[in-house]
Amino acid sequence: MADERVHAYADDALGEHDAVALAALVRAGEVAPAELAAAAAARAERVDAALAPVAFAAYGRPHGADDSARDAPLYGVPSYLKDNTDLRGMPTGQGSSAYRARPARRSAGFAEQFLGTGLGVLGKTRLPEFGLNASTEFASARPVRNPWLTSHSPGASSGGAAALVASGVVPIAHANDGGGSIRIPAACCGLVGLKPTRGRVVPNAQGRRLPVDLVTDGVLTRSVRDTAAFFAAAERHYRNPALPPLGLVEGPGERRLRIGLVVDSPVATSDAATRAAVEGTAARLEALGHEVTPAVMPFGEEFSRDFVLYWGYIAFLIATTGRLTVDPGFRASRLDGLTTGLRRLFHREFRRVPGVVRRLRSAEETYAGMFRTHDVVLSPVLAHVAPPIGYLSPNVAFEELIDRLTRYVAITPVNNVTGGPAIALPTGASADGLPIGVHLSAAHGEERVLLELAFALEADRPWRRIQD
Repeated sequence: MADERVHAYADDALGEHDAVALAALVRAGEVAPAELAAAAAARAERVDAALAPVAFAAYGRPHGADDSARDAPLYGVPSYLKDNTDLRGMPTGQGSSAYRARPARRSAGFAEQFLGTGLGVLGKTRLPEFGLNASTEFASARPVRNPWLTSHSPGASSGGAAALVASGVVPIAHANDGGGSIRIPAACCGLVGLKPTRGRVVPNAQGRRLPVDLVTDGVLTRSVRDTAAFFAAAERHYRNPALPPLGLVEGPGERRLRIGLVVDSPVATSDAATRAAVEGTAARLEALGHEVTPAVMPFGEEFSRDFVLYWGYIAFLIATTGRLTVDPGFRASRLDGLTTGLRRLFHREFRRVPGVVRRLRSAEETYAGMFRTHDVVLSPVLAHVAPPIGYLSPNVAFEELIDRLTRYVAITPVNNVTGGPAIALPTGASADGLPIGVHLSAAHGEERVLLELAFALEADRPWRRIQD
């Protein structure tokens, strides 16, 4: 496919507004939710041939945006739910060919929280099989493509959501994160992606069943204020009393922070463009008055090996319990090469799993230690720019693919294992125009610090726009 930039912006009801602006227009009576939904559906249909981001469309009967949610902060704004989260009446396909998805009988807890913010759901977004890959590619189906450069990956696992938001179909979409799946597509597609502290939103049922809960839910957006507005609205639906309240963050903070700088991960050297984005962001933070000093990421080769084997344990559970936990028609023989390879890895090394679980559980204390001397840690999201489609295909030989993934996704799993919050921000770009994201991490419960810092960076130098 020829390289091209694809966007859906048009002179319609959505315009170039973010979610906060659209919700304000709805409250003022200047536009109706049905008009916004129709405009988003038309935009989705325009980009589908190039980007393939939608797993299931319900444009004629979107969920939410009814009168019962009229007082919700984001009432009337169209959005999508990721296709690994149940919403009553819509199928949940998990990006897999191992079964045929049926309409869900009930909605997941987070889906209810998502609707509780006032967002309307137009359908489901595509993800790689069970969210295990860092690129939204498939063994035989067409891949999801990056709207900034369609020959390249949009990241994963929330790749469909990222493609829709980055191309302007909707301003906000659901994403979730078990190893970087909010932050990776945010970095690849020029978006804001906050992975909240574990427990900040309604617990993810899939992650809660595991010995180490990796998964948390959130959103992908084009503006910091949309991310802040979503989490404030979500907190009205559910607030975890074990965490400090977040509330609505509306701009930069006044506090000057101690920021630790990590340019390379312990397992991979950042490419030149990524290094430039991180160091450039560090310089901007210093200019804004913050103290930036070198830091050490205390998670190395052993952590990386442990995480991959734990990923294999998850693939093993999917393959062996799929008929009970996914669908009665589930067939493990139809799983793709990555899922199958991870399952085989688990079989070879299953005796290591108790030690792996013990070490991963103890990582939270190590993570907390970083924030005794720093308020925030700045690092890359990924070791290199978004790769071409095919580089992380599940059809690549497993040993080669897992080596590529381990070196590419070098830092984000730390926050999943430890539960700490982190945000990806689009502060850089490659020579050919692909976005590059930087990663800001903080102590548990400190999402407010991350959002205030994100507001400051966005105000200092607004993010690039795909439509320019």
